[in-house]
Amino acid sequence: MILADTFVSLQGFWFVVLGVLWGGYFVLEGFDFGVGMLMRLIGRDDAERKAVIGTIEPVWDGNEVWLIVAAGATFAAFPSWYATLFSGYYIVFFLILIGLIFRGVAIEYRAKRREPRWRSTCEIAIVLGSALPAFLWGIVFANVIHGVPLDSGGEFSGGLLDLFGGYAILGGLASLLLFAFHGAAFLTLRTTGEVRRRAKAFAIRLVVPAAALVLAIFVWSAADSGDIDGKWIAAASLAALAAVLLTLSLGLVFRARDGVAFAAIALAICSTVASFFVALYPSVLVSSTSPAFSLTVFSTSSSHYTLAVMTIVALIFMPIVLVYQGWTYWVFRARLRGDSIPGGGVSGEAADRPRS
Repeated sequence: MILADTFVSLQGFWFVVLGVLWGGYFVLEGFDFGVGMLMRLIGRDDAERKAVIGTIEPVWDGNEVWLIVAAGATFAAFPSWYATLFSGYYIVFFLILIGLIFRGVAIEYRAKRREPRWRSTCEIAIVLGSALPAFLWGIVFANVIHGVPLDSGGEFSGGLLDLFGGYAILGGLASLLLFAFHGAAFLTLRTTGEVRRRAKAFAIRLVVPAAALVLAIFVWSAADSGDIDGKWIAAASLAALAAVLLTLSLGLVFRARDGVAFAAIALAICSTVASFFVALYPSVLVSSTSPAFSLTVFSTSSSHYTLAVMTIVALIFMPIVLVYQGWTYWVFRARLRGDSIPGGGVSGEAADRPRS
């Protein structure tokens, strides 16, 4: 299926590459969203909130680069898919962009002024700017696999309300809770004291509903498909693996194996994205109007020459980017605590090393 086509077609290869890019984005930006959503619940004063947001300050903008690369790769490899997706989901993507803008500005400008009202306003912007994209990304991908109205020309023929059906809402809630859980686990890995204790408590509360929703959306998908073939069995197996990994991470959180728990959640997110792409292939956007109108990797791809050039560039530069980003996380791996410096600053010398 997908792996076989990878060796015989560049379309199949770039479909897999897009799955990797989106998986990387959701793993890295997922805990960013989670930290942002939980910062006012886990951080009870200015110093603690400074420590919470300090865990992602060095990396959040680098994590968003994965979104730019994923969108750019979609445009270059599958321009017709990109055109239909971004035109039909225009309002949803606009809301995601607004959330990302407000969140980024608030993270950068929160510490510029000391007035409580200013900092409170920035914190609310961070919370909402994290929760809104986390929810809407679930809406987007749920609709991609469940189907939206497309005409015979592959153009979106529905309205905004067509994107907010029951299945899509379930997908949005699943991504929201999954990213919140991921963020709580990240905070247990990167903080100490009361902040870490509260993060652990939130992680324990979130794991069961997050796992249940991830599994529920793929049970619904399989039931709607009406044809449980090998592709759907593979996709369901990956979704079940994600639910198992999320459940196992609960025990790891209890045992204070913070690094292993975070890795298990990251693998669960990758497994969820993989199950999505396996279930979708060879389609890239399912039509609810007629299966014949669905867009596929073959009907939406660029020329062979374009894909070949993209492949050479990706094989050269992607390893460099991965090494650089991995080095960044290694440099900023120390735990933070809110009482290191009066006023909420964080001292690198006073920080503890993370446990794995």
